[in-house]
Amino acid sequence: MRIYDIIDKKRRGLALTQQEIDFFVRGYTAGDIADYHMSALLMAICINGMTDEETAILTEKMASSGDMLDLSRFGDGSVDKHSTGGVGDKTTLVIAPIVASLGCTVCKLSGRGLGHTGGTLDKLESIPGCRIDHAPEEFMKIASLCGLSVCGAGANIAPADKKMYALRDVTATVSSIPLIVSSIMSKKLAGGAKSIVLDVKIGSGAFMKTLEDAKELANRMVSVGRLNGRRVSAVITNMDYPLGYCIGNSLEVAEAVSLLKGEKRDSGLYEVCVTLASEMVALSKSMSVSEARSLVEETVSNGNAYKKFLEWISLQGGDVSVFDDLDAFSGAKYQTTLLSPADGFIASADAEGMGISAMMLGAGRQSKDDHIDPTAGVIQLKRVGDRVEKGDPLAIFRSSSVPDHSHSHARWLQSLSFTEEQPPSLPLVYEIIR
Repeated sequence: MRIYDIIDKKRRGLALTQQEIDFFVRGYTAGDIADYHMSALLMAICINGMTDEETAILTEKMASSGDMLDLSRFGDGSVDKHSTGGVGDKTTLVIAPIVASLGCTVCKLSGRGLGHTGGTLDKLESIPGCRIDHAPEEFMKIASLCGLSVCGAGANIAPADKKMYALRDVTATVSSIPLIVSSIMSKKLAGGAKSIVLDVKIGSGAFMKTLEDAKELANRMVSVGRLNGRRVSAVITNMDYPLGYCIGNSLEVAEAVSLLKGEKRDSGLYEVCVTLASEMVALSKSMSVSEARSLVEETVSNGNAYKKFLEWISLQGGDVSVFDDLDAFSGAKYQTTLLSPADGFIASADAEGMGISAMMLGAGRQSKDDHIDPTAGVIQLKRVGDRVEKGDPLAIFRSSSVPDHSHSHARWLQSLSFTEEQPPSLPLVYEIIR
């Protein structure tokens, strides 16, 4: 078998066999196939696409190129969630303890943020003492004790994806749907969960900008997951503005804690979290979504989800006493307030621009070696659809590393538009694909 023949076959738009896909994944991961050959193949895939069957095979071969977690000790109750990324997306901190409090097992491999906001691991590390570097057996032990564990993915989780993604990033092939699907789902398969719920973001702060593209990605991921023997559903959610009130690591942890305590349910974060958690419970426990939603809402209302959150953070070494005073926990050395420059309704918001504004305070990374300030971020006081008068407070900016917030203020204002008429409200959840 020759890589040249595989490239030529895909260039002509033909479907590749399991043996051919296995050959190029193994060969490239081992260093036996050159970057220029793989670049040509990636471009051929980008132009001519892949069938669901091809994509499912590619996904499995990428997943099995390294370590795969064995969650068989948890039976069929293991469940995972993946978000395609957004601004203010702290859903894992809310959803994971909800689902675990209902008897499901969440063993989640998460990542750090690169770009305008921090990742789940960055948020967890803003909690004093909280560890995210557990060895596999320790990771499993925590999940056995409380039904929940979150840590960083090891270097040998889907190494084929890491190597192929680095090449895609410099060959204009990142946007290929089959390659996006295989990249995301290979890591989910390697994570070992029997059920997977996908949060596919759409809007100004998301990778997918249109509903049509988001639906295609969601459908393909659901199909590929099922072809690999997993129970999968996808929820298409709004990222035309940040999720919740807060952007920034300790601020988002504090907001998640407030929600689990039964507070701040009017931001949209609660509805998105309940929807995603209901899907996870329904898949894991083989029940209707309506039954699962009732259980989800009850476990938040009676405080069990928050108790599970405290148990989880404690087992991962976190000091849960900091949640007794959330203002002190998420406080920063420098704080400023941005005032509205105009009268009217906030008509729209560029979520990515707002995330960049928070990054300028130290809440995110421009390069992977950048240091994150866990206290840095923005608290929204006014959001899309709200009426404001000139001089009204729009947002509070916090940082312990950047005393001058003027550039961040300017970037935030660039992300907003004002109008005389109240804008139509947008849905939080566009569609659910099961």
